[in-house]
Amino acid sequence: MKLISGTTDFKIEEGCAVAIGKFDGIHRGHKRLLREIFEAKKLGLKTAVFTFDPSPAVFFQGDDVKELMTREEKRIAFEEMGIDYLVEYPFCKETAAVTPEDYVNQFLLDKMNAKFIAAGEDVSFGNRGAGNAELLYQLAKKRGVQVRIISKLCHNGRDISSTYVRTEVENGNMELVTKLLDEPFFISGRVERGNRIGRTLGMPTVNIHPQPQKIMPPDGVYFSTVTYGQQTFYGVTNIGYKPTVESPDGKTNRLGVETYIYDFHEDIYDKDIIVHLHHYERGEMKFADLDELKSAIGADVAKGKAYFGI
Repeated sequence: MKLISGTTDFKIEEGCAVAIGKFDGIHRGHKRLLREIFEAKKLGLKTAVFTFDPSPAVFFQGDDVKELMTREEKRIAFEEMGIDYLVEYPFCKETAAVTPEDYVNQFLLDKMNAKFIAAGEDVSFGNRGAGNAELLYQLAKKRGVQVRIISKLCHNGRDISSTYVRTEVENGNMELVTKLLDEPFFISGRVERGNRIGRTLGMPTVNIHPQPQKIMPPDGVYFSTVTYGQQTFYGVTNIGYKPTVESPDGKTNRLGVETYIYDFHEDIYDKDIIVHLHHYERGEMKFADLDELKSAIGADVAKGKAYFGI
């Protein structure tokens, strides 16, 4: 995949089938949109995704906006899908003020060399979001470019959207989130050294820390799977601040994602892993001592085995 990021000065020479959108979470609706450009690839076009970085929400509302996927996670996801070009167009005061007509003609048709465009029915673009699906269709038609407008998918009578997914993540409804995304919600990161308490309890864990912009589910215990390299393992994950155990420096613990991986004994410090959350079991708790903590972890591990049938 060719990544074009942080610049407005580019020109794709190959004809492209372009999907446009924010793609936060890459939920089922997004995946339906992306299937359209892969179908168009049969016409000899390259697949391309056009999105903004930062997202308009982050640009206008600031860093307090939490997203389902970090920029790095999106890049990995698009590359694994087989996207040929990912354009992270810089969103700033100047690009935000571009007219809808210039957005289509300059960004999509000229720079992206779009020969086919796929967008959602609620697409908005250009200054103050004045552009819509109908305008996109009309402007592209003048240049002989086909546009496919994708209707929203629904689940339980509600439109599937990134807002819907974010709400359910924050509520800890992980099984529902899996249905909306067509895959479990995940957190990626590099394994860091913790306080090694799990090892002293006979249950060694791997620890990662989510990026600040990553939306997180409630603190607590989750049944999970962990992807390391090309392998995936079952696990039990605690998200939170480990209130039973003080941090080594006596300071407040950082929000962490700590996972016990079943039947796993490799040293993977400083390696990248992905933790997929399948089920929210219980909230994070403060225990009286380490013996009580060990007993609770043991019960969680047993329930996790039952959940996964292992």
